[in-house]
Amino acid sequence: MKVIKIDKKAWAGGLEKSRSGYKLFGPVKEKNKNFGIFKELGEKQMPDLKIETRLSPKSVIYPQSEVMFEYSTDETRDDCNLMKAPEKDCSPRAIIGISPYDAAAFLILKRNFDTPEYKDPYWCDSFEASTFIGIAVNEPDSTDFSTSTKTGPFDTSGLDVLLVDTGDDYLAQVVTQKGEKYLKTAGWEVEADGDAANKIEEMKKAAEAKISSHISFENIKNKSILELYEADFWEDISFACINCGTCTYVCPTCWCFDIQDENKGNKGKRHKNWDSCMFPIFTLHTTGHNPRGTKLQRVRQRFMHKLKYFMDKYNDGIMCVGCGRCVRLCPVNIDIRTVCKTMNS
Repeated sequence: MKVIKIDKKAWAGGLEKSRSGYKLFGPVKEKNKNFGIFKELGEKQMPDLKIETRLSPKSVIYPQSEVMFEYSTDETRDDCNLMKAPEKDCSPRAIIGISPYDAAAFLILKRNFDTPEYKDPYWCDSFEASTFIGIAVNEPDSTDFSTSTKTGPFDTSGLDVLLVDTGDDYLAQVVTQKGEKYLKTAGWEVEADGDAANKIEEMKKAAEAKISSHISFENIKNKSILELYEADFWEDISFACINCGTCTYVCPTCWCFDIQDENKGNKGKRHKNWDSCMFPIFTLHTTGHNPRGTKLQRVRQRFMHKLKYFMDKYNDGIMCVGCGRCVRLCPVNIDIRTVCKTMNS
């Protein structure tokens, strides 16, 4: 394990130096708010590595609204009825201060957008251009259940570098060559002493020990889809839901989108927009038929996808990284941990 020691006094200078080769994104505090949002960092702007972000950095790779192509139906033009992809900046970027959970979530999204059968060029280009510089979570939130979902507060599965805050310094665990390249660009090349790896491991165990929330989904794996689909507990689970979609928008692993054409005269653009399985219009057909017309059906779909369909299709755990955002932010206190326990039992 290669570990670089970064003196916090050299942190700002290193970030500024890295701008020579990377666009920087990170969590910044919203004005007059007590939470942050991931966005491109302005000149001299520093990421706030301690602020809680309500939305994950998913939008850095997968924007909430994205133009897929432009077109014209003007028959006097040479490009009539031709699809023109918009210019897109895919220069190297570094996402600073991403949590291990959110980084692992990109690997789940990758299963949908980067497959052997089809590769979404918009998503893939942005993902490949990105270097993920994560920050370990020394103090997990009470809603954190990441150790039950194959991730964790020090997980490196989706990262290029893991930063561990030790007080006066950051210990930067190099995970990939992309990560090492970024550290060199920032001028951070001093290797930590030989005890650094043990220090990181000790802090990892201490952080994981603070996670008191655990779930199991072994029984869900062995149950049939119909047994869970037709269970009588869905009415109770869905009763309080107001179909606001908060859970899907704050979730780092939700990937649903809608495609819309916006026309003005004989010109137009096709947009890809985030959507939510919690919205009645999501499955509404042009005939007027809606296969998920009730609240119960939509709530059931969300949890069946997260906890059953995904697991059956990929045989690699559930579609959740255990970050706890949906638990903290649901206005009616629907808790995915409780739903998982109900389905599992």
